Amino acid sequence: MPGQHQTFKIGGRTVGQSAPCLMIAEMGLGHDGSLGAAHAFIDAAAAAGADAVKFQTHIAEAESTAAERFRAPVFVQDAARRDYWKRTAFTEEQWTGLKRRADERGVLFLSSPFSTEAVRLLARVGVPAWKVASGEVTNRPMLDAMAATRLPFLVSSGMSRMEEVEGVVAFLREADLPFILFQCTNRYPCPAEHAGLNMIAEYRGRYGAPVGFSDHSGMAAAGVAAVALGACAVEAHVTFSRHCFGPDVAASLTVEEFAALVKGIRFVERALGSPVDKDAEAGLLGDIRAMFMKGIVAARHLPCGAVIREEDLAFKKPATGIPVSDLPRVIGGRVLRDLAADEALTWRDLANE
Repeated sequence: MPGQHQTFKIGGRTVGQSAPCLMIAEMGLGHDGSLGAAHAFIDAAAAAGADAVKFQTHIAEAESTAAERFRAPVFVQDAARRDYWKRTAFTEEQWTGLKRRADERGVLFLSSPFSTEAVRLLARVGVPAWKVASGEVTNRPMLDAMAATRLPFLVSSGMSRMEEVEGVVAFLREADLPFILFQCTNRYPCPAEHAGLNMIAEYRGRYGAPVGFSDHSGMAAAGVAAVALGACAVEAHVTFSRHCFGPDVAASLTVEEFAALVKGIRFVERALGSPVDKDAEAGLLGDIRAMFMKGIVAARHLPCGAVIREEDLAFKKPATGIPVSDLPRVIGGRVLRDLAADEALTWRDLANE
């Protein structure tokens, strides 16, 4: 039913609409087969404030034929994309080591599977949730294998049509599994015009479910905006440097940029969670208001007994006496003592006839 599982747990961490934004740093295959780089990425992401790290688990024989084409022609050492999956794959033992390192660094370990065999491998490794790539939202055998574990789902909609989104949401509702539905656009890098920030409200209104944002823009701005619009999870590709190798680098944040994204989102969360009463806030700014606002002062020497005209007055900072807003009450009043030029008027200095 709409509205179910608004807040739930992933590996002991509370996520969802009333929880702090889940910050996911994705390396994908940015390690290019280097186990050391994958371990170093976990350390760097944790230090940058990530709540979770995400990889991709490809088993070449289970997901690809020799006819699969490269998305980007950068893999000069691989004759076919299936060769790339083989070259960059980790063993189950190596995946287990990466999961252990994530646990030690206090971040959730996630990896998107691309076959039922990869689901089984990751289930043995011990992932706390399933990150479903948009190309797999119609892969019912794989979804069934995931659902059998009763783990939460994080579902991308990057290349999905709405009927496919409807289908996977209906599947998860029927299975009574908690999930976050991610707005995403499979463009690398993604232009602002295709980011689809409007879909955050659209998904929330249509499904009553927690909504996330998976960003491929290579900039931090979209992720911050997504949280301001109601996203409860933000995923971004992260790279060590823009000089690194790989097709996702242009769509990635550097580690330092990801740290700034986390800081910006935490700021926005505090701001959204702290409604301001303008009158109360102004009351706390008494000294600043006096410094920057203007008060009424004598424009020239005014002798005791003079009847005040507007041309006798000037309006200057600091506002230590009568504020300019009370000018109508001052005009026509009688001065009760001599006032020097630039001397602030107070109500004690006036008698209204």
